[in-house]
Amino acid sequence: MQNTDFEKFLFVRKGLQPVTVKGHISAIKRISKNFDFAKENVDNYVLSLYQSNYSYSHKANQVKAIEYWFECQGQEIRFARQRKPHPIVKQTLTEAEVTRLLFVCNNIREKAIIATLAYSGVRPKELANLRLQDIDFGSNEVRVIQGKGMKDGVIYISSSCVRILMEYLVKHPRNPQDLLFTTFDGLRPFNQGCLRKLVKVLSKRAHLAKRVYPYLLRHSLASSLINRGADILTVKKQLRHSDIQTTLLYIHSIGYEPRNNYERFVPSYC
Repeated sequence: MQNTDFEKFLFVRKGLQPVTVKGHISAIKRISKNFDFAKENVDNYVLSLYQSNYSYSHKANQVKAIEYWFECQGQEIRFARQRKPHPIVKQTLTEAEVTRLLFVCNNIREKAIIATLAYSGVRPKELANLRLQDIDFGSNEVRVIQGKGMKDGVIYISSSCVRILMEYLVKHPRNPQDLLFTTFDGLRPFNQGCLRKLVKVLSKRAHLAKRVYPYLLRHSLASSLINRGADILTVKKQLRHSDIQTTLLYIHSIGYEPRNNYERFVPSYC
C-alpha cells in the first residue's frame, strides 16, 4: 500500500487534521525501515515499544498509527493502552526568572514575543499563528483561533503586556490580518523552531540554570497564578484545558496554595 492511500484514508475515513496525518505517516515510515511490518510480527514491536523509555504520548501515537495502518488494509487489530502517567510539573520559572528573560531582550521584538508567551500562556504553535486582529487592546484579551483540538478561545493578558505590544507595533507596524510575529526580516512566519531558538538564546543570556523552552512559560504562568491565590477554574480558563484534571496537575505539583491555607487554619497546640 502506498503512503498516498494511507494519507487519503486518514483524511477521508478518519477525519484527522494535517499535523496528525503527517505524524502517523512519519511513524509508519520510521517503523517500516527497521521492522517487518506483518500482522504476525507486530506484537513483538509493540512489546519492545511498551518496554522502552519513550514517553507515554510517543508510545500511544505509534500504536495508533499501527492500528490505522492495518485498518486501512482491511485488517482489524487493536492494542491495549498502558496506564497514562500523571507526572508533577517540575522546574517552572519563578516570577524573578521570567523578569530576567524580559530584561535581557536586545530589542522590543524579542521582548514582545516573550511577554506574550509569559502573560498569556499560549502554546508555541498558537503564538506563531496569532494575528494582529486577534488582540483586543481595549479589553486586554487575546482570541486564540483554532488552537489545540481546533478550538477557539479567549484569554487575557496584563496591561504591562499590552504596553509592550503597543511599543512593538510602533516599530513593526502590522495590518489587522497580518501575523503578529514574523522572522526578523519580516518575510516569513515566526515558526516554533525560531521560537525555541530564541528562548534558548535568552535563557543563556539570562544565566538561567534550568532547561528553558517555550512551553515552560505556559507552565510557569499557571504556577504563578496558583501561587498568587488564583482559583482552579480561573487557571483552567486561561490555559484552555478541556479537562480540569489537567489543571489539577499544577495544584498537585506546587502545593503552595494548599500549604498557605493549612498555615491559616491549622490549630495552635503550643
